[in-house]
Amino acid sequence: MIRITKIETVHVSHLLMLRVHTDAGIIGHGETYYAPAAVAALLHDWMSEKLLGANALDIEKHWRFFYQRFMNFGGRGAEMRAISALDLALWDILAQSCQQPVWQLLGGCTQSILPAYNSAGGTSYGMPASAGGERLSQQLFWPGHGSAGFNGPLEDNWASVYRPAEYAAELVKEGYTAMKMWALDPLAHRPGGTLHLGWKELRAALDPLFRVREKVGYDIEIMLDGHGFFQWPAAMRIAEVMRDIKPLWMEDVLRTDNMDTLKRFRDEAGVPIAVSEMLTVRDDYRQVLETGGADYIMIDPTWAGGISETRRITEMAIPYNIPVTMHDCTGPLTLLAGVHVGIANHNVVYQESVRAHLRVAYKKLIDTDIEVMKGGIAAPLRPGIGAAWLPELFSETDPTYRASVWPS
Repeated sequence: MIRITKIETVHVSHLLMLRVHTDAGIIGHGETYYAPAAVAALLHDWMSEKLLGANALDIEKHWRFFYQRFMNFGGRGAEMRAISALDLALWDILAQSCQQPVWQLLGGCTQSILPAYNSAGGTSYGMPASAGGERLSQQLFWPGHGSAGFNGPLEDNWASVYRPAEYAAELVKEGYTAMKMWALDPLAHRPGGTLHLGWKELRAALDPLFRVREKVGYDIEIMLDGHGFFQWPAAMRIAEVMRDIKPLWMEDVLRTDNMDTLKRFRDEAGVPIAVSEMLTVRDDYRQVLETGGADYIMIDPTWAGGISETRRITEMAIPYNIPVTMHDCTGPLTLLAGVHVGIANHNVVYQESVRAHLRVAYKKLIDTDIEVMKGGIAAPLRPGIGAAWLPELFSETDPTYRASVWPS
């Protein structure tokens, strides 16, 4: 038995960072994203009473206990994110105790390199601006309302709009095989922009995607993320224009509120559809699969139940012949969780990544580099999840720092 002796959390912007200490000296690392103070409250004010002194290796026991309790009052939000963060940390502890990477304990390697695409975020998108001796930035970004960026290195959100051809050629040169763009967010943010899109303004907004095709042809796959903003008439117009782009997929053009509407949209859009990191429980994915509402299933491991549930959803999609893609615009351990499940499961086609996060923000958070090489991320060899939070982030002087200790 390896007992849990201490639970620590700290957060910056939307990112909740978790450390779970044990009497074996092993520390597990986890994370989740959005409403971090609420997640921290669940971990310390409630979950810690069950966890402190318990066996850290009983991953499924802890997962099932908290899931059943939380679902008694509809816990799909902060509650599922708390389970997710904890689950990552417990898998990290188990794998470190076995001196193996997590993917090895999930059944071993089915692909040694998981393909990764680049999403059009920049250095100012949703991540802390600084670290070290100074307090990390507390600026908040709402989903789909991130910074438009500026002209500069790794400012892919800006480059994807104002120099898309050069940006795409740069990605191809680096070995990326796919890129995701967020070209429609400015239209959605206007009054009435989610309800109606004129043909002229829509074609102008999607022009960067056409310029990418003109520059690099089909040397790179293109995805379009609608961030769930648009209603049916606008969504159908977007789909009609996108047919000429021949995207790998369109993602979350509609909200995921109605499974029947998602099915109808997939049938009528005329392009492949991905659904959706906005889903947070397994039964949502079951409904999408059973109704035929998607060509790709997208999972965020730290919103949908951690490594344990991400693996189950991934395997559930196999008999439907629907591949899975992993979401990450949020944090380094979310990305690594997706990579471990993807390495261990042949049904995962892509891992999302953001160059600016890998090369700037994540370096200020974890003790190792995550690299996309030749269009993919190699199977991590380090025991555990593959990274640890920088210790200085968990300063007791940080105003967001909380700790629960056994015996308390």
